[in-house]
Amino acid sequence: MGSVFNQILAASWAAILSLPARLGASAVAVFGTACVVGVFISVLSMAAGFEKTLVGAGSDSTMIVMRNGATSELNSGISNEQAQLIADAPGVRHDEAGRPVAAAELYVIVDIPTREGGNSSANVPLRGVQAHSYTVRDNLRIVEGRAFHEGQDELIVGRAAQSKFAGLNVGDAIKIGQNEWRIVGAFEAGGSVSESELWCDAPILQQAYRRGSSFQSVRVKVDGTAALDSFKKALASDPRLNVDLQSEKDYYATQSEGMTAFIKWVGYPLAILMAFGAVFGALNTMYASVSARTREIATLRALGFGSSSVICSTLVESLLLAFVGGLIGSVVVYFVFNGYTVSTMNGASFSQVVFAFAVTPELLVLGIYAVVLIGVLGGLFPAIRAVRVPIVVALRES
Repeated sequence: MGSVFNQILAASWAAILSLPARLGASAVAVFGTACVVGVFISVLSMAAGFEKTLVGAGSDSTMIVMRNGATSELNSGISNEQAQLIADAPGVRHDEAGRPVAAAELYVIVDIPTREGGNSSANVPLRGVQAHSYTVRDNLRIVEGRAFHEGQDELIVGRAAQSKFAGLNVGDAIKIGQNEWRIVGAFEAGGSVSESELWCDAPILQQAYRRGSSFQSVRVKVDGTAALDSFKKALASDPRLNVDLQSEKDYYATQSEGMTAFIKWVGYPLAILMAFGAVFGALNTMYASVSARTREIATLRALGFGSSSVICSTLVESLLLAFVGGLIGSVVVYFVFNGYTVSTMNGASFSQVVFAFAVTPELLVLGIYAVVLIGVLGGLFPAIRAVRVPIVVALRES
Protein backbone atom coordinates (compact mmCIF):
# COMPACT_ATOMS: atom_id res chain seq x y z
CA MET A 1 0.00 0.00 0.00
CA GLY A 2 2.85 2.38 0.92
CA SER A 3 4.58 1.66 -2.39
CA VAL A 4 1.43 2.44 -4.38
CA PHE A 5 0.88 5.66 -2.44
CA ASN A 6 4.48 6.74 -3.04
CA GLN A 7 4.10 6.02 -6.75
CA ILE A 8 0.91 8.09 -6.90
CA LEU A 9 2.61 10.93 -5.04
CA ALA A 10 5.68 10.86 -7.30
CA ALA A 11 3.66 10.65 -10.53
CA SER A 12 1.32 13.45 -9.41
CA TRP A 13 4.23 15.66 -8.44
CA ALA A 14 5.84 15.09 -11.85
CA ALA A 15 2.57 16.07 -13.56
CA ILE A 16 2.25 19.25 -11.48
CA LEU A 17 5.86 20.26 -12.16
CA SER A 18 5.25 19.95 -15.89
CA LEU A 19 2.20 22.28 -15.85
CA PRO A 20 4.19 25.43 -16.81
CA ALA A 21 5.14 23.70 -20.07
CA ARG A 22 1.42 23.37 -20.84
CA LEU A 23 0.34 26.77 -19.55
CA GLY A 24 -2.00 27.67 -22.42
CA ALA A 25 -4.07 24.49 -22.29
CA SER A 26 -4.15 24.58 -18.49
CA ALA A 27 -5.37 28.19 -18.52
CA VAL A 28 -8.29 27.19 -20.78
CA ALA A 29 -9.38 24.52 -18.29
CA VAL A 30 -9.08 26.94 -15.38
CA PHE A 31 -11.04 29.64 -17.20
CA GLY A 32 -13.83 27.24 -18.21
CA THR A 33 -14.26 25.96 -14.67
CA ALA A 34 -14.19 29.50 -13.25
CA CYS A 35 -17.00 30.51 -15.61
CA VAL A 36 -19.15 27.51 -14.69
CA VAL A 37 -18.75 27.96 -10.96
CA GLY A 38 -19.14 31.73 -11.22
CA VAL A 39 -22.40 31.58 -13.19
CA PHE A 40 -23.74 28.75 -11.04
CA ILE A 41 -23.13 30.56 -7.75
CA SER A 42 -24.17 34.00 -9.00
CA VAL A 43 -27.56 32.82 -10.32
CA LEU A 44 -28.35 30.82 -7.20
CA SER A 45 -27.18 33.69 -4.98
CA MET A 46 -30.03 35.68 -6.49
CA ALA A 47 -32.53 33.10 -5.25
CA ALA A 48 -30.79 32.91 -1.87
CA GLY A 49 -30.87 36.70 -1.50
CA PHE A 50 -34.54 36.98 -2.45
CA GLU A 51 -35.48 34.18 -0.05
CA LYS A 52 -33.38 35.69 2.74
CA THR A 53 -35.02 39.10 2.28
CA LEU A 54 -38.54 37.72 2.57
CA VAL A 55 -38.02 34.94 5.10
CA GLY A 56 -35.69 37.16 7.12
CA ALA A 57 -38.62 39.48 7.72
CA GLY A 58 -40.52 36.79 9.54
CA SER A 59 -40.75 36.02 13.23
CA ASP A 60 -42.23 32.92 14.85
CA SER A 61 -43.67 35.05 17.64
CA THR A 62 -45.47 37.50 15.34
CA MET A 63 -48.74 36.28 13.84
CA ILE A 64 -50.41 37.74 10.75
CA VAL A 65 -54.21 37.59 10.74
CA MET A 66 -56.01 38.01 7.40
CA ARG A 67 -59.41 37.32 5.93
CA ASN A 68 -60.17 33.63 5.52
CA GLY A 69 -58.96 32.43 2.10
CA ALA A 70 -56.72 35.44 1.42
CA THR A 71 -53.33 34.49 -0.05
CA SER A 72 -51.70 37.87 0.65
CA GLU A 73 -52.41 41.15 2.36
CA LEU A 74 -53.36 42.66 -0.99
CA ASN A 75 -56.52 40.54 -1.33
CA SER A 76 -57.46 40.51 2.35
CA GLY A 77 -59.93 42.69 4.18
CA ILE A 78 -60.62 43.18 7.90
CA SER A 79 -63.06 45.64 9.45
CA ASN A 80 -62.15 47.97 12.28
CA GLU A 81 -64.41 45.99 14.65
CA GLN A 82 -62.71 42.71 13.71
CA ALA A 83 -59.28 44.29 14.17
CA GLN A 84 -60.25 45.32 17.69
CA LEU A 85 -61.55 41.84 18.51
CA ILE A 86 -58.30 40.30 17.29
CA ALA A 87 -56.19 42.71 19.37
CA ASP A 88 -58.26 41.97 22.51
CA ALA A 89 -58.15 38.17 22.09
CA PRO A 90 -56.50 36.02 24.79
CA GLY A 91 -52.84 35.16 24.21
CA VAL A 92 -51.82 38.54 22.78
CA ARG A 93 -48.81 40.08 24.51
CA HIS A 94 -49.34 43.37 26.34
CA ASP A 95 -46.91 46.25 26.77
CA GLU A 96 -45.97 47.95 30.04
CA ALA A 97 -48.99 50.21 29.79
CA GLY A 98 -51.29 47.19 29.48
CA ARG A 99 -52.08 47.72 25.79
CA PRO A 100 -52.12 44.74 23.41
CA VAL A 101 -49.05 44.54 21.16
CA ALA A 102 -51.10 44.44 17.97
CA ALA A 103 -51.25 46.59 14.85
CA ALA A 104 -53.96 46.72 12.20
CA GLU A 105 -52.44 47.71 8.86
CA LEU A 106 -53.49 48.82 5.40
CA TYR A 107 -51.49 47.87 2.29
CA VAL A 108 -51.73 49.63 -1.09
CA ILE A 109 -49.53 49.71 -4.20
CA VAL A 110 -48.27 53.05 -5.50
CA ASP A 111 -46.25 54.01 -8.57
CA ILE A 112 -42.84 55.50 -7.80
CA PRO A 113 -40.17 56.62 -10.33
CA THR A 114 -36.97 54.58 -10.25
CA ARG A 115 -33.50 56.07 -9.97
CA GLU A 116 -32.70 54.89 -13.51
CA GLY A 117 -34.42 58.02 -14.80
CA GLY A 118 -36.50 58.50 -17.92
CA ASN A 119 -40.09 57.34 -17.61
CA SER A 120 -39.19 54.26 -15.62
CA SER A 121 -41.32 53.55 -12.57
CA ALA A 122 -42.33 50.58 -10.43
CA ASN A 123 -44.96 49.38 -8.00
CA VAL A 124 -43.95 50.08 -4.40
CA PRO A 125 -45.88 49.06 -1.25
CA LEU A 126 -47.31 51.90 0.82
CA ARG A 127 -48.31 50.62 4.26
CA GLY A 128 -50.61 52.38 6.69
CA VAL A 129 -49.47 51.45 10.19
CA GLN A 130 -50.32 51.97 13.84
CA ALA A 131 -48.17 52.65 16.90
CA HIS A 132 -47.35 48.99 17.59
CA SER A 133 -46.33 48.30 13.97
CA TYR A 134 -42.80 49.14 15.10
CA THR A 135 -42.81 46.68 18.00
CA VAL A 136 -44.47 43.71 16.27
CA ARG A 137 -41.50 43.63 13.89
CA ASP A 138 -38.06 42.57 15.01
CA ASN A 139 -35.01 44.77 14.34
CA LEU A 140 -36.91 47.73 12.86
CA ARG A 141 -35.43 51.11 13.76
CA ILE A 142 -35.40 54.68 12.50
CA VAL A 143 -31.90 55.45 11.21
CA GLU A 144 -32.47 58.92 9.74
CA GLY A 145 -34.90 61.69 10.56
CA ARG A 146 -37.88 60.80 12.75
CA ALA A 147 -41.09 58.79 12.80
CA PHE A 148 -44.14 60.33 11.12
CA HIS A 149 -46.64 62.26 13.22
CA GLU A 150 -50.12 60.79 13.46
CA GLY A 151 -52.73 62.67 11.44
CA GLN A 152 -50.12 64.19 9.09
CA ASP A 153 -49.32 63.50 5.43
CA GLU A 154 -45.87 62.20 6.32
CA LEU A 155 -43.93 59.13 5.27
CA ILE A 156 -40.99 57.11 6.50
CA VAL A 157 -39.22 54.98 3.90
CA GLY A 158 -37.23 51.76 4.00
CA ARG A 159 -33.52 52.01 3.19
CA ALA A 160 -33.83 49.51 0.33
CA ALA A 161 -36.66 51.49 -1.29
CA GLN A 162 -34.70 54.69 -0.78
CA SER A 163 -31.71 53.24 -2.65
CA LYS A 164 -33.72 52.16 -5.72
CA PHE A 165 -36.48 54.75 -6.14
CA ALA A 166 -36.30 58.48 -6.78
CA GLY A 167 -37.61 61.25 -4.56
CA LEU A 168 -37.44 59.31 -1.29
CA ASN A 169 -34.69 61.22 0.50
CA VAL A 170 -35.50 62.62 3.92
CA GLY A 171 -36.88 66.13 3.39
CA ASP A 172 -38.30 65.41 -0.09
CA ALA A 173 -41.97 65.84 -0.95
CA ILE A 174 -43.67 63.30 -3.20
CA LYS A 175 -47.10 63.30 -4.82
CA ILE A 176 -49.01 60.04 -4.31
CA GLY A 177 -52.66 60.01 -5.35
CA GLN A 178 -54.23 63.33 -4.40
CA ASN A 179 -51.90 63.90 -1.45
CA GLU A 180 -48.45 65.41 -1.25
CA TRP A 181 -46.41 63.52 1.30
CA ARG A 182 -43.35 64.74 3.16
CA ILE A 183 -40.51 62.24 3.72
CA VAL A 184 -39.55 62.68 7.37
CA GLY A 185 -37.50 59.56 8.15
CA ALA A 186 -35.83 56.39 6.94
CA PHE A 187 -35.75 53.00 8.64
CA GLU A 188 -33.88 49.73 8.51
CA ALA A 189 -35.27 46.28 9.30
CA GLY A 190 -32.32 43.93 9.14
CA GLY A 191 -32.36 43.82 5.34
CA SER A 192 -35.86 42.31 5.31
CA VAL A 193 -38.71 42.95 2.89
CA SER A 194 -40.03 45.74 5.12
CA GLU A 195 -37.19 47.91 3.86
CA SER A 196 -38.83 47.90 0.41
CA GLU A 197 -41.90 49.69 1.79
CA LEU A 198 -43.13 53.21 2.53
CA TRP A 199 -44.98 53.74 5.82
CA CYS A 200 -47.56 56.30 6.88
CA ASP A 201 -50.33 56.78 9.45
CA ALA A 202 -53.11 54.22 8.79
CA PRO A 203 -56.09 56.64 9.19
CA ILE A 204 -54.51 59.09 6.73
CA LEU A 205 -54.05 56.30 4.16
CA GLN A 206 -57.64 55.14 4.70
CA GLN A 207 -58.86 58.66 3.91
CA ALA A 208 -56.53 59.09 0.91
CA TYR A 209 -57.70 55.85 -0.71
CA ARG A 210 -61.30 55.94 0.50
CA ARG A 211 -61.02 52.72 2.48
CA GLY A 212 -63.32 53.82 5.28
CA SER A 213 -62.17 52.23 8.53
CA SER A 214 -61.06 48.92 7.01
CA PHE A 215 -57.68 47.24 7.20
CA GLN A 216 -56.11 44.26 5.43
CA SER A 217 -54.15 42.52 8.16
CA VAL A 218 -53.48 42.53 11.88
CA ARG A 219 -50.10 41.68 13.31
CA VAL A 220 -49.90 40.53 16.93
CA LYS A 221 -47.15 39.37 19.25
CA VAL A 222 -47.69 36.16 21.24
CA ASP A 223 -45.53 34.60 23.92
CA GLY A 224 -45.00 30.86 23.60
CA THR A 225 -47.05 27.87 22.52
CA ALA A 226 -49.69 28.18 25.24
CA ALA A 227 -50.44 31.80 24.33
CA LEU A 228 -50.60 30.91 20.63
CA ASP A 229 -53.05 28.07 21.30
CA SER A 230 -55.29 30.39 23.33
CA PHE A 231 -55.14 32.99 20.56
CA LYS A 232 -56.05 30.47 17.85
CA LYS A 233 -58.97 29.05 19.85
CA ALA A 234 -60.33 32.53 20.57
CA LEU A 235 -60.32 33.51 16.89
CA ALA A 236 -61.80 30.20 15.75
CA SER A 237 -64.64 30.29 18.31
CA ASP A 238 -65.74 33.88 17.66
CA PRO A 239 -68.56 33.91 15.03
CA ARG A 240 -67.82 37.56 14.25
CA LEU A 241 -64.43 36.58 12.85
CA ASN A 242 -63.77 34.74 9.62
CA VAL A 243 -60.00 34.84 9.54
CA ASP A 244 -56.87 32.78 9.03
CA LEU A 245 -53.59 33.26 10.85
CA GLN A 246 -50.01 32.18 10.36
CA SER A 247 -46.65 33.23 11.65
CA GLU A 248 -44.80 35.98 9.84
CA LYS A 249 -42.04 33.51 9.04
CA ASP A 250 -44.43 31.05 7.37
CA TYR A 251 -46.25 33.84 5.55
CA TYR A 252 -43.12 35.28 3.95
CA ALA A 253 -41.73 31.81 3.20
CA THR A 254 -44.90 31.14 1.19
CA GLN A 255 -44.62 34.52 -0.53
CA SER A 256 -41.05 33.75 -1.65
CA GLU A 257 -41.67 30.25 -3.02
CA GLY A 258 -42.71 31.19 -6.55
CA MET A 259 -39.84 33.55 -7.38
CA THR A 260 -37.23 31.38 -5.64
CA ALA A 261 -38.39 28.30 -7.56
CA PHE A 262 -38.34 30.23 -10.85
CA ILE A 263 -34.77 31.44 -10.32
CA LYS A 264 -33.63 27.93 -9.43
CA TRP A 265 -35.38 26.46 -12.47
CA VAL A 266 -33.39 28.87 -14.60
CA GLY A 267 -30.15 28.60 -12.61
CA TYR A 268 -29.70 24.84 -12.38
CA PRO A 269 -30.23 24.05 -16.13
CA LEU A 270 -27.96 26.95 -17.08
CA ALA A 271 -25.25 25.72 -14.72
CA ILE A 272 -25.62 22.13 -15.97
CA LEU A 273 -25.30 23.22 -19.62
CA MET A 274 -22.21 25.24 -18.81
CA ALA A 275 -20.83 22.34 -16.79
CA PHE A 276 -21.10 20.09 -19.83
CA GLY A 277 -19.15 22.67 -21.81
CA ALA A 278 -16.53 22.87 -19.08
CA VAL A 279 -16.22 19.08 -18.92
CA PHE A 280 -15.63 18.90 -22.67
CA GLY A 281 -13.09 21.70 -22.34
CA ALA A 282 -11.39 19.85 -19.51
CA LEU A 283 -11.40 16.63 -21.58
CA ASN A 284 -9.70 18.39 -24.48
CA THR A 285 -7.20 19.98 -22.11
CA MET A 286 -6.38 16.73 -20.36
CA TYR A 287 -6.14 14.77 -23.65
CA ALA A 288 -3.69 17.42 -24.84
CA SER A 289 -1.89 17.19 -21.50
CA VAL A 290 -1.61 13.40 -21.75
CA SER A 291 -0.42 13.68 -25.34
CA ALA A 292 2.26 16.20 -24.31
CA ARG A 293 3.36 13.88 -21.48
CA THR A 294 3.43 10.70 -23.56
CA ARG A 295 7.18 10.10 -23.10
CA GLU A 296 6.97 11.06 -19.40
CA ILE A 297 4.08 8.66 -18.74
CA ALA A 298 5.69 5.87 -20.76
CA THR A 299 8.96 6.33 -18.85
CA LEU A 300 7.12 6.13 -15.53
CA ARG A 301 5.40 2.92 -16.60
CA ALA A 302 8.70 1.47 -17.82
CA LEU A 303 10.21 2.23 -14.42
CA GLY A 304 7.49 0.14 -12.80
CA PHE A 305 4.80 2.69 -12.01
CA GLY A 306 1.42 0.95 -12.09
CA SER A 307 -1.66 1.95 -14.07
CA SER A 308 -3.37 3.20 -10.90
CA SER A 309 -0.48 5.62 -10.30
CA VAL A 310 -0.77 7.10 -13.79
CA ILE A 311 -4.57 7.38 -13.59
CA CYS A 312 -4.42 9.01 -10.16
CA SER A 313 -1.74 11.48 -11.25
CA THR A 314 -3.87 12.55 -14.23
CA LEU A 315 -6.94 12.92 -12.00
CA VAL A 316 -4.91 14.96 -9.50
CA GLU A 317 -3.82 17.30 -12.27
CA SER A 318 -7.38 17.65 -13.54
CA LEU A 319 -8.78 18.26 -10.05
CA LEU A 320 -6.06 20.81 -9.33
CA LEU A 321 -6.89 22.80 -12.45
CA ALA A 322 -10.62 22.57 -11.68
CA PHE A 323 -10.04 23.65 -8.08
CA VAL A 324 -8.00 26.69 -9.14
CA GLY A 325 -10.73 27.64 -11.61
CA GLY A 326 -13.46 27.11 -9.03
CA LEU A 327 -11.58 29.19 -6.48
CA ILE A 328 -11.14 32.05 -8.94
CA GLY A 329 -14.82 31.88 -9.94
CA SER A 330 -16.00 31.83 -6.32
CA VAL A 331 -13.79 34.73 -5.25
CA VAL A 332 -14.83 36.88 -8.22
CA VAL A 333 -18.54 36.16 -7.67
CA TYR A 334 -18.28 36.85 -3.94
CA PHE A 335 -16.69 40.27 -4.35
CA VAL A 336 -18.80 41.28 -7.36
CA PHE A 337 -22.24 39.93 -6.43
CA ASN A 338 -22.44 39.39 -2.66
CA GLY A 339 -24.52 42.29 -1.36
CA TYR A 340 -25.27 43.59 -4.89
CA THR A 341 -28.74 45.17 -4.68
CA VAL A 342 -31.47 44.68 -7.28
CA SER A 343 -35.25 44.80 -7.30
CA THR A 344 -37.79 42.44 -8.81
CA MET A 345 -41.54 41.98 -8.90
CA ASN A 346 -43.00 39.83 -6.15
CA GLY A 347 -45.88 38.09 -7.88
CA ALA A 348 -47.75 37.51 -4.63
CA SER A 349 -48.02 41.22 -3.83
CA PHE A 350 -47.58 42.73 -7.34
CA SER A 351 -44.95 45.08 -5.96
CA GLN A 352 -41.21 45.53 -6.16
CA VAL A 353 -39.00 43.85 -3.58
CA VAL A 354 -35.49 45.22 -3.20
CA PHE A 355 -33.01 42.54 -2.22
CA ALA A 356 -29.29 41.80 -2.24
CA PHE A 357 -27.54 38.80 -3.79
CA ALA A 358 -26.36 36.43 -1.04
CA VAL A 359 -23.30 34.25 -1.73
CA THR A 360 -23.83 31.84 1.15
CA PRO A 361 -21.55 29.08 2.48
CA GLU A 362 -24.08 26.54 1.16
CA LEU A 363 -23.64 27.88 -2.38
CA LEU A 364 -19.87 27.73 -2.06
CA VAL A 365 -20.19 24.08 -1.04
CA LEU A 366 -22.30 23.44 -4.16
CA GLY A 367 -19.54 25.12 -6.14
CA ILE A 368 -17.03 22.65 -4.67
CA TYR A 369 -19.26 19.76 -5.77
CA ALA A 370 -19.29 21.21 -9.29
CA VAL A 371 -15.48 21.53 -9.24
CA VAL A 372 -15.05 17.90 -8.18
CA LEU A 373 -17.47 16.70 -10.88
CA ILE A 374 -15.72 18.68 -13.61
CA GLY A 375 -12.28 17.60 -12.41
CA VAL A 376 -13.12 13.90 -12.21
CA LEU A 377 -14.99 13.69 -15.50
CA GLY A 378 -12.41 15.85 -17.27
CA GLY A 379 -9.48 13.73 -16.12
CA LEU A 380 -10.84 10.19 -15.97
CA PHE A 381 -11.06 9.31 -19.66
CA PRO A 382 -7.69 10.82 -20.64
CA ALA A 383 -6.18 8.92 -17.70
CA ILE A 384 -7.63 5.62 -18.90
CA ARG A 385 -6.35 6.31 -22.42
CA ALA A 386 -2.87 7.03 -21.05
CA VAL A 387 -2.50 3.57 -19.50
CA ARG A 388 -3.94 1.72 -22.48
CA VAL A 389 -1.23 2.90 -24.90
CA PRO A 390 1.54 0.25 -25.03
CA ILE A 391 4.83 1.52 -23.59
CA VAL A 392 6.81 0.77 -26.77
CA VAL A 393 4.25 2.56 -28.95
CA ALA A 394 4.16 5.53 -26.58
CA LEU A 395 7.95 5.91 -26.61
CA ARG A 396 8.10 5.55 -30.39
CA GLU A 397 5.31 8.11 -31.02
CA SER A 398 6.88 10.65 -28.68
